Amino acid sequence: MLDKSFSPANHETSLYDRWEKSGVFHADPKAPGDAFSIMFPPPNVTGTLHLGHALTFTLQDILIRWKRGTGFNTLWQPGTDHAGIATQMVVERALDQQNISRTALGRDEFVKRVWDWKEESGGTIIQQLRKLGASADWERERFTMDEGLSQAVRKVFVTLHSEGLIYRDRRLVNWDPNFRSAISDLEVENRETKGSMWYVRYPLDDGRTITVATTRPETMLADSAVAVHPEDERYADYIGQHVTLPLTGRRIPIVADEYSDPEKGTGAVKITPAHDFNDFEVGKRHDLPSPTILDESARLCVDEVRSELRDVENLSSIAFVESLQGVSREEGRKRIVAELEALGWLEKIEPHKLQVPYAERGGAIVEPRLTWQWYCDAKTLAGPAIDAVESGKVAFEPRQWQNTFFAWMRDIQPWCISRQLWWGHRIPAWYTDNGDIIVAETAEEAQSKAGEGVTITQDEDVLDTWFSSALWPFTTLGWPEDTESLARYYPTSVLVTGFDIIFFWVARMMMMGLHFMKDVPFQTILIHGLVRDEKGQKMSKSKGNGIDPLELIEEYGADATRLAICAGTGPGRDIKLGKKKVEEHRGFITKLWNAARFLEMNGAKPVEAFDPTTVQSSLGRWILSEANEAMTEANRALEAYRFDEYAGSCYRFVWTRFCDWFVELAKPLLAENSAESDEIRKVSAYVLGLILRMMQPVIPFATATLWKELGYTNLFEIIAGNEMPWPTPVALEGAEESRAEVNWLIRLISEIRTVRAEMNVPPAQKAPILLRDATAENLARAQRWNEALGRMARVESVSVLDGETPRHAAQIVLDEATIFLPLGGLIDLDAERARLAKEIKRIGGEITKVERKLGNADFIARAKPEVVDENRQRLESFTSDLTRLQAAHSRLA
Repeated sequence: MLDKSFSPANHETSLYDRWEKSGVFHADPKAPGDAFSIMFPPPNVTGTLHLGHALTFTLQDILIRWKRGTGFNTLWQPGTDHAGIATQMVVERALDQQNISRTALGRDEFVKRVWDWKEESGGTIIQQLRKLGASADWERERFTMDEGLSQAVRKVFVTLHSEGLIYRDRRLVNWDPNFRSAISDLEVENRETKGSMWYVRYPLDDGRTITVATTRPETMLADSAVAVHPEDERYADYIGQHVTLPLTGRRIPIVADEYSDPEKGTGAVKITPAHDFNDFEVGKRHDLPSPTILDESARLCVDEVRSELRDVENLSSIAFVESLQGVSREEGRKRIVAELEALGWLEKIEPHKLQVPYAERGGAIVEPRLTWQWYCDAKTLAGPAIDAVESGKVAFEPRQWQNTFFAWMRDIQPWCISRQLWWGHRIPAWYTDNGDIIVAETAEEAQSKAGEGVTITQDEDVLDTWFSSALWPFTTLGWPEDTESLARYYPTSVLVTGFDIIFFWVARMMMMGLHFMKDVPFQTILIHGLVRDEKGQKMSKSKGNGIDPLELIEEYGADATRLAICAGTGPGRDIKLGKKKVEEHRGFITKLWNAARFLEMNGAKPVEAFDPTTVQSSLGRWILSEANEAMTEANRALEAYRFDEYAGSCYRFVWTRFCDWFVELAKPLLAENSAESDEIRKVSAYVLGLILRMMQPVIPFATATLWKELGYTNLFEIIAGNEMPWPTPVALEGAEESRAEVNWLIRLISEIRTVRAEMNVPPAQKAPILLRDATAENLARAQRWNEALGRMARVESVSVLDGETPRHAAQIVLDEATIFLPLGGLIDLDAERARLAKEIKRIGGEITKVERKLGNADFIARAKPEVVDENRQRLESFTSDLTRLQAAHSRLA
């Protein structure tokens, strides 16, 4: 006997252990069936499960379980990313608490400490994904720094270098001064900040001055030019002349460049190529020098400008510049501004809003820094990836995301692949004492190339984490070895990920896959949105609106959490999720459990030899045909990656068709002992089995529990070791008549219930219904279902109306018939008219208020989007209520 209710905590852990030990998740390349494979977007080894993870991994698991159930040979490849900067930061912080510095430990010992941490704490998120129900092939779990993957990374680097696609160059990078490393654009967060705009006069040789506007006065000692727009008439005769840089005395040219905007500031800007990405490009166009004024810790370093100080006549200026050595950029700014003001070069200061780049992890202000780094020729590699999308070999879902892909890829810049960290794939390059660079897969190979007795030193840098994760789809399958898994599961079927890493990860996997495998890494790229709170706001710690998915799982169960995510996931749109949504979907699981328990208590048991095509009863044939339709809708939705429609088709069938109608209509039969009641019991169990199989991809724990407890195990064919194979519709000849009859009954009961509710008819009071112009067939239906009408619609009797329309009767039009529900004696007609009129007036007033708001352009422009959406939803709800109330009032006229 089933428990009174489903308690996830009593079943989830034991069920998952049983699945994992049974090998049901394991992928066998030798097994039959078409291949279907999905790669984990490998979460950071430092990570813990958040709602973004819960979203993407739930969607992947639904697809994998569905395909596994339909007989595909499935692989869901799991693993984690070594997450260079994030992991190094975690371990360094742990060492700080012990008053141990990384540098004091030395590189080898520090890396050993990181590996120790990884072994102890790095599997946290993998265990949490098990709690979510992720049915990945854990036997194949990989780590981006596994020895096999490390060998593959070195091979790729050496190959691309030999092809001229990896090289060293001195360019600007995003620089984290705390970690003293280059970081990727994805690790930079731009924040709007209140700052200042300083207007500084630079003197020309002819005695005039030109005023430049800058937000970075601390970098002016490294200026190489002043730029004006070539069509700015104010500065036409300035172009080609020189100014003397205040404080250092260095002469720099005034150049014409379209980068300068005549509408901003003074129209003249200082050009500091070593400290600004735009200025760097201007510097390249005009062949300007690129002196650096900030060191790797973002402190002022005057080494590169010291030589020019001898030309400064004012000895106090020399002393001032020398005094800046080693001060922070913030302190340097204060001192430089004060000195400029004292010398009369500062014209004015204005408040100014600007975007300041912060390191997402460490929180330091990021500096553009000119350094030697390793680069990958992304432009060359991008060509085939662009072609693959243009030709349709790779498809984005939703399709519009391909435009984002094209925009990034067609304007792609060289990819900085080196990082100044200790944790990561060390760059396989060695340097000789005379400056030669040797690239090789191993130190032994490098020494052989250098020659016996030549001292070589390996590059201190490691590779960008995205470099190794770009190889994930084929290195996890054994490349560069020609493995069975690689042949069977590459290219993978679907990539499920968020839009924010289309460029950083998706595009790079395409570039590397096409270059090394000569084929795309995946056929479909399924892009999902963000998880937001119930009001549509982005979740954040500052707002206090974040939700821990593990808390949702603990409170409501993994199934309810998964179902809420699935139901809210439309194509490419953000999902609104909160505890209330998850609680509602737990209510659905409770509804299904209660229906199963009721059927079990009334003798409905699965029968192995049951043939649904032999069913004779109208009710049985109706629910079987409804199930066919639901299965078709669910399958079609999953084929189209419409998770919301899949959840919706399951929800509608289970709640409204199976529980609310079939089970309710079947209750008298289930209490009997007859041939028809025996058939209905068999149908009940059969359809419940279809439901469990249809919903197992999204609510695997509850469905598996019911499947086992109710005795379905071993009664149905087991496909590829899957306990619950995906159901398929059965042919039901001539079921249209049964569907028409039961659907007519449902519509009639629903209409009567609506009228009774609108008229405030007390539930205990039954009332007759009178049918006019009904066909003989529908009259016969009403008589056949007389018991159901009495029990479910509170109908006292059914009769034909041949005479005049009775007074004070509500009218229902159902197909050809008009149905009258006499209200006299059931309700106080005058009081009901007055109540309805009052409510109509109130709702009308609410509609006017909301329409006034939404008609106000200022409100639309200033209000938060979620507030505007809320008002639109209120208007829709009020309008629906008004229509219903007016219809009720007209019935009493």
